[in-house]
Amino acid sequence: MTKALIITAPGINCDLELAEGFALAGATPWSVHINELLENPSLIDEADLVGMPGGFSYGDSVAAGRIMANLMRKTLYPKFVDALRRGVPMITPCNGFQIAVQLGLLPGPIPGNDWTDAAPKPTVTLAQNDSARFIDKWVAFQVPSNTRCIWTKNIELSPENAVIPIAHGEGRFVTANDSVLQDIEESGRVACRYGANDNPNGSAGDVMGICDASGLVLGLMPHPERFLRWTQHPTWTRLSEKEMQGDPLGLQMFKSAVNYATKNKAKNCVEQSA
Repeated sequence: MTKALIITAPGINCDLELAEGFALAGATPWSVHINELLENPSLIDEADLVGMPGGFSYGDSVAAGRIMANLMRKTLYPKFVDALRRGVPMITPCNGFQIAVQLGLLPGPIPGNDWTDAAPKPTVTLAQNDSARFIDKWVAFQVPSNTRCIWTKNIELSPENAVIPIAHGEGRFVTANDSVLQDIEESGRVACRYGANDNPNGSAGDVMGICDASGLVLGLMPHPERFLRWTQHPTWTRLSEKEMQGDPLGLQMFKSAVNYATKNKAKNCVEQSA
């Protein structure tokens, strides 16, 4: 059994959709409240995958994701690092992305460097949309050819399948300086981009989502868990059966990660028994 840990908290509202994504991909979802994790961090040791859902954790007080990230930074960060060292994929959509960058999981250490138990200072953030408005729409989805991300690099896109829904007010990807963005791009840590002329929030480099150097941690502003069935496509009633062949974009992403996690778990079991 491949277990997917889903971390919930006050204000989180996309945990059930995330659980469905993992379940449809073949994993067993397992939801745990952050308070329980803070009391027993070793629960993370049981996870084969991890998900930080979207929503408005703690009402987005101070800043989006800030309170939840600070709660986890000292107590849970080392456990997340342990999980990454044993090859556990993690997905952090929308509010989860905002949490992950403030927690220090993204963009992570530069390629070739190992994780440390001390959380680094954030070098990227998700700022207010340049329109200063909440945006709820579907946008074009692209994957860079050099991405390391195990969630996105093997997905198959078609004109109908290269779209994804967003819903956020603070989704503008910003880096501390231009060299940070350049390093993320050149090292293959851009997991996905907004399509040409379809950047909804003013994100630097049209960056929609990034991963760490291992490719295991994916943070993105869209909601792949909201595109698991073709009937969720905004114009599905106008699409032909041929156009709706294959798995939708979101389900492909979850299947890629669950397949990776299942193989990784089997590998770890063999190594431990040797």
